[in-house]
Amino acid sequence: MRPSFDVLWLQAGGCGGCTMAMLDRSAGLFGELRSLGIQLLWHPSFSEQSGDEVRDIFEAVAAGRRPLDALVVEGAVLRGPQGTGLAQRVAGMGRTMLDLVQSLAPRANYCVAAGSCAAYGGVSAGLPDPVEATGLQFEKDTAGGLLGRDFRSRKGLPVVNIAGCAPHPGWIVETLTALAAGVLRADQLDGFGRPRFFADHLAHHGCSRNEFYEYKASAVATGERGCLMEHLGCKATQSVGDCNQRTWNGGGACTHAGYACIACTSPGFEDARGFTTTPKVAGIPVGLPLDMPKAWFIALAALSKSATPRRVRDNATADHVAVPPRRNAPGDGTAG
Repeated sequence: MRPSFDVLWLQAGGCGGCTMAMLDRSAGLFGELRSLGIQLLWHPSFSEQSGDEVRDIFEAVAAGRRPLDALVVEGAVLRGPQGTGLAQRVAGMGRTMLDLVQSLAPRANYCVAAGSCAAYGGVSAGLPDPVEATGLQFEKDTAGGLLGRDFRSRKGLPVVNIAGCAPHPGWIVETLTALAAGVLRADQLDGFGRPRFFADHLAHHGCSRNEFYEYKASAVATGERGCLMEHLGCKATQSVGDCNQRTWNGGGACTHAGYACIACTSPGFEDARGFTTTPKVAGIPVGLPLDMPKAWFIALAALSKSATPRRVRDNATADHVAVPPRRNAPGDGTAG
C-alpha cells in the first residue's frame, strides 16, 4: 500500500479565504484527497485534533520524530512588532507563528505557500503594514522573505507559491498531487515560484469578453458587457493564471462575473490604488498587455475600433445583449 503524503497546514496572517476556496472544491475535497493518497496531518479548520494533540504534532515534526511531506502555510507571516513576531501568537503554545514556521520549514520535504499572502505578503502586507508581514520566500517581488532567498526544502525545491487571492482550489490540489507523485521539478516553477501549469497562462486567455477586447469595445461603467481593460482597471492581459480556462466552483472567473482582474497572482497587487480604474497617460493605459510594444498597441487599437461591428459597439456599453448576432442579407455590406 502506498504511504500517505502527509500535509501540515498552518494559518498565519490572513483571512482564511484560501481554505474557503478549498472547501468549495466541487469534486468533493476530502474524498479526492484520500483517493490521491494525501492526508491532512492537521488543518486548523478541517481537523478534529486540538490542544495537546496539536502541540504534540508540532513538537514531533520539529524534533524530527515525525516525517512531514509538505508544510503548507496560508497567510503572511507577521514579523512585527520590530521583528518579534508577537503580532501573531499560536493559541495555547506560548510561541509565535513566526517561530513555529521557522522551526517546521526545515523539516518538511516541501514547503508550500497557499495564496498570495503566504507567497509575497499579499493584502496583509498592504501599506502601512504595521505587522511587518512577509511571504515565505518573497517580500512582495523581492526574493528573501522569511526563509531567505537560498532556502530549499529537504527535497531540494524552493517554496512553491500557489499565488492568488484566493487561488483556484484546483491549483492547490494539483500542486499537492504533483508533489506527492514527485513530478514537480524546480524548472516547472516560474521566477516567482508559481507552478507553471497555471502560471504559463494569462487570465485573459479564455475570457468571455474577448470579442470586445479584440475590437477595443470597452465598458465605461460597471455592469456593462464590454472589455474592462480600457476604463475599468482590468489587468487580465498582464496577470498570470488559467482563471478563465477552468470554472471556479461551478461558475466563471472574475471577468465573467463582471469584475476587473486585479492581478491577484502577482506580487504587490495589493498596492494598486483604485482597482476598477485604469491609470492612463495621454489617454493610453499605463498597463499594456504583456509582450506588446506600446506603438503596436496604439496602432492595433485604432484599427480595431475603426472596424468594430455595430453589434459589438452597442453591446459593449449595455448590461444585456442589446443587439443579437444576425446573418447579413444578400448584398448587405453592414457588419453584424
